[in-house]
Amino acid sequence: MDMERYKAQVEEAVHYLQSRLPAAPEIMIQLGTGLGGLARAMENACTIPFAEIPHFPQSTVTSHAGNLVVGMLGGQSVALLQGRFHYYEGYSTREVTFPVRVLSLLGAKTAVVTNASGGLNADYSPGTIMVLADHLYLLPENPLRGPNVDTWGERFPDLSQPYDAGLRQLTMDTAVELGLNEVVAGTYVCIPGPSLETPAETRYLRMIGGDAVGMSSVPEILVALHAGLRVLGLSVVANVNDPDNFQPILLEDIVTAAERAEPRLQRLILKILAGM
Repeated sequence: MDMERYKAQVEEAVHYLQSRLPAAPEIMIQLGTGLGGLARAMENACTIPFAEIPHFPQSTVTSHAGNLVVGMLGGQSVALLQGRFHYYEGYSTREVTFPVRVLSLLGAKTAVVTNASGGLNADYSPGTIMVLADHLYLLPENPLRGPNVDTWGERFPDLSQPYDAGLRQLTMDTAVELGLNEVVAGTYVCIPGPSLETPAETRYLRMIGGDAVGMSSVPEILVALHAGLRVLGLSVVANVNDPDNFQPILLEDIVTAAERAEPRLQRLILKILAGM
């Protein structure tokens, strides 16, 4: 798709949401696998299915509800993306990041991106919440590839500090305040999928500095950074595999582990929002 057509589609979605929403959200939160329940805590919620928003992709993953929920959360004006899209579903990274681009143009200034991941760091255990300090991007396509729209962001965005230091510190302080154990900082690796990692791949991802691995989030984070948003990344480690004693990985187990950790993550996010 050429950039002019893409730009027109983004603008059409922005205009549609401006006509539907009572106010522009200041914070966008993207909810990952097994982490869709935060919407229940929303006040004065306005729910719009992705299918009703012009040009929004449609999620094919059963654990992603596919709604935009806008309202008040933790005293902040928030837009929840209840579900996401993935490169492995067949979408381009430009399509994957379409909702983030739209919300940035609606006026969002902060992005909180969550996901479920597989642990690479042997010190982690299932249920660990990893605050993203850095990432390794291994998808073969960058969502910023192609002509740059200068009004959207710089041609070459700086990624020397991709994750906002103030938000990361607030998160770690909040975890201590809430008495939440197993909240750590680490490096997230984004791979294409949908095939899960082999023992050799797991060993390699550990060697290059990864602490957790998943198939999402970084394309959206790149677009958020390009748009000038502050970014906080939170990953729930659903399983940890030892490449020398490898166990089968089942998606059902990942979803179940993420759902078990969701109440802790929800408490953390609500308290972070209240502290912003």
